[in-house]
Amino acid sequence: MHTRTPWQVTRSVWFAMFMREAITRTMTDRLGWFWMIFEPMAMIAIMVLIRSLIGHGNGLILGADFIPWMITGMMGFFLVREGMMRSLGAVDANQALFAYRQVQPVDTVLVRNFVEGMLRTVIFLLFVMGGLLLKLDIFPDNAIHALFAWFSLWSLGLGIGLIVSVAGTLVPELARIVRMLSLPLLLISGVILPLNVLPHNVLEYFMPNPIVHGLELLRLGFFEHYRMVTGTSLTYLWLFTLSLNALGLLMHIHYRNRLKAQ
Repeated sequence: MHTRTPWQVTRSVWFAMFMREAITRTMTDRLGWFWMIFEPMAMIAIMVLIRSLIGHGNGLILGADFIPWMITGMMGFFLVREGMMRSLGAVDANQALFAYRQVQPVDTVLVRNFVEGMLRTVIFLLFVMGGLLLKLDIFPDNAIHALFAWFSLWSLGLGIGLIVSVAGTLVPELARIVRMLSLPLLLISGVILPLNVLPHNVLEYFMPNPIVHGLELLRLGFFEHYRMVTGTSLTYLWLFTLSLNALGLLMHIHYRNRLKAQ
């Protein structure tokens, strides 16, 4: 009788959960795709309208046009945000699967985050193609750099998701607080307004936010002459990301039985 290795078992679990999650995410909710595309489109339209009324033009952003600059930032932010938000309910939504001893709570978060990242990547590519058709300068000048920055943001969202999936499941009040953080994070991450315009003493309070570093690096991959926010660091971003992922995995190992029993 052939005995499967632990890796083969894990891979089978991940594949089955991936198919289940992908079908649920894309087929069950008829408006799922619509909202994934409409939300960034509506936000971009609102910001363009506000900007045209203010009449600043592109003067505040050096080395990039406003609309492509905002699209890249918004897509990168949504990648992190959805990695966090979708992971938040992953354990509870898959509670029935824990009857199978091969399935662990961490598997639900890893698979859900992977599915969400793939969907966000497809949406981003659709926006890039749409922008090119509209003659926007949104094709990456350094595709390798842009891909790595995108992967960095994806990994950051996973790290945050691993932590909040444990904390939010064990303490439901924390889950409510995390859901309330979406708008404040949008405002302090430099998604819709350039942080370069802020005085240095104010900017210092924004730079500990790793999402800022990821978005600025993503924009640099798209616009080679873009002037990033002072203090942007790939090293800081990855030290933060790896620390979050390590902490999240440790929490899943430590609270594994409590998560299964919820």
